[in-house]
Amino acid sequence: MTRSYLRALHTIIFITLTCITAPLLAAEISVSIDRNPVNLNESVQLTFSATEEPDAAPDFSPLENDFEILSQSQQQSTSIVNWSKTKTIQWILTVMPKRAGTLMIPAIRFGRDSSEYSTLIVNKAPIQPNNAENLFLQVSVNTKTPYVQEQVLYTLKLYRKVQISQAQLTEPALENAVIEKLGEDSNYRAQYQGESYVVTERRYAIFPQQSGKMTIAPLELTAGIVLANSNPRFNGFFNRQRTRTKRVSSQAIELDVQSKPLEAGKYPWLPAKQVLLQEKWSNDALQVKVGEPITRTITLQVIGATSAALPQLSNTHIPANLKSYPDQPTRQDQALVDGMVALREEKIAFIPSQVGHYTLPAIEVHWWDTQTQKMQIARIAERTLIAIAGDNTVTQPPRQTSTQPVITASPKTIDKTAITNQPANNIWFWLSLFFAGAWLITLVYFLTRKAKKPKQVTAKSIEKSSAAIKKLKQACLTNKPILAKDALLQWGREQFNVSNLTQIAKQCDTNLQNEILALNIVLYSNKSSIWQGHSLWEAFKTFKAINTTPKKTTTDPLDPLYKI
Repeated sequence: MTRSYLRALHTIIFITLTCITAPLLAAEISVSIDRNPVNLNESVQLTFSATEEPDAAPDFSPLENDFEILSQSQQQSTSIVNWSKTKTIQWILTVMPKRAGTLMIPAIRFGRDSSEYSTLIVNKAPIQPNNAENLFLQVSVNTKTPYVQEQVLYTLKLYRKVQISQAQLTEPALENAVIEKLGEDSNYRAQYQGESYVVTERRYAIFPQQSGKMTIAPLELTAGIVLANSNPRFNGFFNRQRTRTKRVSSQAIELDVQSKPLEAGKYPWLPAKQVLLQEKWSNDALQVKVGEPITRTITLQVIGATSAALPQLSNTHIPANLKSYPDQPTRQDQALVDGMVALREEKIAFIPSQVGHYTLPAIEVHWWDTQTQKMQIARIAERTLIAIAGDNTVTQPPRQTSTQPVITASPKTIDKTAITNQPANNIWFWLSLFFAGAWLITLVYFLTRKAKKPKQVTAKSIEKSSAAIKKLKQACLTNKPILAKDALLQWGREQFNVSNLTQIAKQCDTNLQNEILALNIVLYSNKSSIWQGHSLWEAFKTFKAINTTPKKTTTDPLDPLYKI
């Protein structure tokens, strides 16, 4: 035989032996069950063991047909007996049967390797009296016939006489309802049917949003019960408690939700336990200067409702010549043990444009008292604002009355005062002369400056003013208050040589003044998103048109000075 023939023969023999011995080398995987039979709603532990590394990771998905896999873990151990080493690999699963009967534990694939088949007998859970149960749930409601959107207090109590771990509890479920958890859980001891239990209590607030028959679904608790008589595998610090998972359910609760009663009328529907309506003003005297703001804060606090159900508080009927600028309402919900507490707060700034009295109508909140089953009214009486003249209404120059006694004093009077207190009179005399001269110089300066003002207007200043007006228009039409402020400041520096919105407003008519002050309020309160600039631009155009027309007819700027 040639060498190539012998090499081919060896290859064929090796492949044949490999195919024959491959099944003999496959890992043997066994399955064991810790309890058989078991009751429904009780967990069982499945252990898959192998002495050799299997071909691949296991696929436990076939178990999901009849079992719910609660937990899964893997562990390895090695033992040496008579110098012989044995390796054990285990996959431990805790499962919950989905139905009663004889259930098949299918063969689990580990790649090309496979486990054994097995069966598990599941019995229906026996019906036992409550005093024989060591773990059960109890639920209740404060009313089974609530009105629509009325608060229903749902109380859950977990009774247990055993130690549990890794507990999982489902939440209450009800279609077309708002459900809120109330406060923190409370733990205490209680007697029930002659037995002592540790009780964990939890409360919910449920607000059904439609009338009719409704069912609160049962709650389910899945927990591991610590086995008191279980023997640990090893002694020492690393002992692990053995548990058996158990599942218990509560009863379902039927609700018969009533429709809104006829006594509620056309008013917004608000069922509650208690309602409190209050107001607060930035000025308790309810007095404000024309063009300046005064702020009103209205607060509605309701026990037994959510903030989404609270109505609008501010009145839309505002007197003429009184502008209102409301902020976005503030809402808040607080979950207490006794139920929900809702809060709604509204802030409105009022700016009068004329002197006078402004009467704001009363504010009323109609609500349904769930305790007395009657309609109630929370009310704030009408309020009257007094608008007085502001500082910017003073147009006459101040009178220089302090210099008159010195100028008109007779020589005899001067001589007598000079004898008694000559230094003091000399000081007042020279001060009076100084202020009188300063007043005359200031008057002449402003008159000549006003007369020469048209000559000082250059093409550059006109161009800057036009650019500011264009920016103001764009900012107003796009509702951007910060850009509008910058444009007004630029325009004010060119027109009045001032760089403050309040000072600019004093140079304008009442309409534009109110709009500038309203813009200032929006910027101060940081509510930029609610500002609308259309009214400011309209007021600005009107003011500009009125103040630019007379300038065209002026022929001689020095004419008024000659008349004086």
